[in-house]
Amino acid sequence: MTASEERRQGTLRYILNELFGVAMMAVIAAVLTAALYMQYGRGEIPCPLCLLQRVAMLGVCFGLMLNFRNGFSDRNTGYGLLFSVFLLIVAVRQTLLDIYPRPGHEYVGSAVLGLHMPVWSVIIAVALITGFALKLCIIGTEDGARPPNSSSLVGRFAAIVGLYVIALAVVNFASVVVQCGLGQCHTTGYALLK
Repeated sequence: MTASEERRQGTLRYILNELFGVAMMAVIAAVLTAALYMQYGRGEIPCPLCLLQRVAMLGVCFGLMLNFRNGFSDRNTGYGLLFSVFLLIVAVRQTLLDIYPRPGHEYVGSAVLGLHMPVWSVIIAVALITGFALKLCIIGTEDGARPPNSSSLVGRFAAIVGLYVIALAVVNFASVVVQCGLGQCHTTGYALLK
């Protein structure tokens, strides 16, 4: 393979990594936006496990954002993958609790397209893990790979999506403080608004 072919292949790999990262961040941002809509638009207060699932999704986004900030690497992809596994564990636990509820525990939240949010989180986690695996198998990474032109359109869009994800993280953090105060979180109301 000639030097120009290697350069062209490296550029293509970088562009595909960029597209993968920004698409995954945008989808997670949309899911988190929908969760906030259900919380404030429909009045469905999230349970503690739901809040952990939001943290896991934000963790996936921050792993992806590190790729755009520091260059694509397996370590940054690993952070996203680790939070995807965490999301799967928490979502499966909540789904199992809802299938076999504890005494006095009722299901919290409404269904979207016939599935409740914890089941959607299981599906999202499996899709994220599968997406990361396919990305590593098909696209791969080059540690520290940087674009030939660091101000690409996809990179600028990723920066905008990244800022939106940071805003979602701030709103979620503030929401948790209002909901839980300094105590345990409950789905019965907002602790600081009583």
